[in-house]
Amino acid sequence: MIRPVIINIFRLLLLVFLQLFVLNHIQFSGYVNPYLYILFILWLPFETPGWLTIVLAFALGMVIDVTSHTIGYHAFATTFIGYMRYHLLALIAPRNGYEFGMSPTVPSLGLAWFMKYISIMVVIHHVILFGIESFGMGDYLAATFRAIVSSIFTILLILVCQFLTLRSR
Repeated sequence: MIRPVIINIFRLLLLVFLQLFVLNHIQFSGYVNPYLYILFILWLPFETPGWLTIVLAFALGMVIDVTSHTIGYHAFATTFIGYMRYHLLALIAPRNGYEFGMSPTVPSLGLAWFMKYISIMVVIHHVILFGIESFGMGDYLAATFRAIVSSIFTILLILVCQFLTLRSR
């Protein structure tokens, strides 16, 4: 019981560190902003209660907001995907359902399922994040372009992380 908690705490710290000290400083032409920190929410075990997922998502978003000097953008977008996670998992569940102790990974449910899951969640997060960010400026076309390009880059980073963790097992 304690092992998954320690693993998730380590993941959280590593992803926040990577986001704050590496990925927040990567911007290609001002359009690509990778947000790998949401992988923490995406990788939570299936039996994580919905309320806990939402609380963790909000706390994670607030940490990113406070350190990035944004005004709740990340907290809102991350809390929303924390809420939507339960509904999406129910919608795309395999016929047999999910096994206890399983996490949403490629070895657990296959590459096609994993791609569908992370793509939907990442796009939702990025559309909300960049939509809120551009709300006052009214530049919705640029925000849509940034959301799409950043989503693609984030999905690629998540796949790299997924396959790096597969090799270490």
